[in-house]
Amino acid sequence: MKFNSAHFVLTGDSSYKDLAPVFPDILNMLLGEIGQVPEEEEIMQMYIEQNVHDLLNDKKPEGYNRKGKVRLIFPIDKKEFYLKSYTKTVDLTAIADAVSDILNDAGISYETKGDNRITFG
Repeated sequence: MKFNSAHFVLTGDSSYKDLAPVFPDILNMLLGEIGQVPEEEEIMQMYIEQNVHDLLNDKKPEGYNRKGKVRLIFPIDKKEFYLKSYTKTVDLTAIADAVSDILNDAGISYETKGDNRITFG
């Protein structure tokens, strides 16, 4: 089944802080899979540093909300993040599985929800 969104809801004692060590891996994998790795290494480092700073402070980070095939969204007032595809040709299943592997390897507690039909006006 092809998903338009894949949600990772942090559970138990897991918090944003727990994502800080794995955020670079998640972002690098995501952008690599969709072919959107910035040409300049400094830009990628900026994305990572801004988000990791917020995560270490247990705050909602920006995520990766740039125009493109897939966005990495951290909703306000929810202990979760999700991947959202904006094209019908991107199947999030493999990307979501890779994120799950990263979270599992880090021992982060979470639940997944597929395709919540998120729409933006």
